[in-house]
Amino acid sequence: MNELIDMILKDSTDRMKKSVESLRTVLIKVRTGRAHTSLLDHIMVSYYGSDVPIHQVANVNVLDARTLNITPYEKAMVSTVDKAIRNSDLGLNPTNVGSLIRLPLPPMTEERRRDLVKVVRHEAEGGRVAVRNIRRDANHDFKELLKDGDISKDDEHHSEELIQKLTNKFIGQIDRVLQDKETELMEV
Repeated sequence: MNELIDMILKDSTDRMKKSVESLRTVLIKVRTGRAHTSLLDHIMVSYYGSDVPIHQVANVNVLDARTLNITPYEKAMVSTVDKAIRNSDLGLNPTNVGSLIRLPLPPMTEERRRDLVKVVRHEAEGGRVAVRNIRRDANHDFKELLKDGDISKDDEHHSEELIQKLTNKFIGQIDRVLQDKETELMEV
C-alpha cells in the first residue's frame, strides 16, 4: 500500500489510542465508593515555589475501603498537602492527624451514583466524538491525496474502509471502558 496512506493510518491509530487513554485518565478521577490512590493523582501541591503532583511530596496509601492515608515526606508539608486536597475538585475534607493526613471518603447515595453515571456517559461521548473527528481528518487527507493524484480511487476507497474499521475498534474500546466504569459506580 501507499506510504502516505500508511502514515495517515498510523497517525490516526496513535491519536485514537490517545483518545481512549485520555478517557481512562478522566474516568479514574470519577470517584466510586472505594478508596483508591489514583484518586489524588491530579492534585498538585506547592513545593518550594513549584507545583508538583502529590505523590512527589507524600506517600499515599489505602487504609481501608473508605479511607486514604497521606504521609508527607516532610512534616512541614502536612498543612500544604491538606490545603491542596481541600481546594481540589474532589469535595473531600481531610483530617490532619499530626504528621499524616487521613482522607475519609463519604458513602455514595444512589442519586449520586446515577449522577456520576451521567457524567461518565458524557465523557465517553466526548471520547467517541474525538475518535470520529480523527476519522474525518483521515478521510479528508485521503481525498487530498486522491485530488493530488498520489493515490487511485480504489486506494482511497480501501483506505476509508480501513479507517472505519479503526474507528469501530476504538469506539468499541471506549464503550468497554464506559461499561466497566458504570458497573463499578453502581456497585454498593
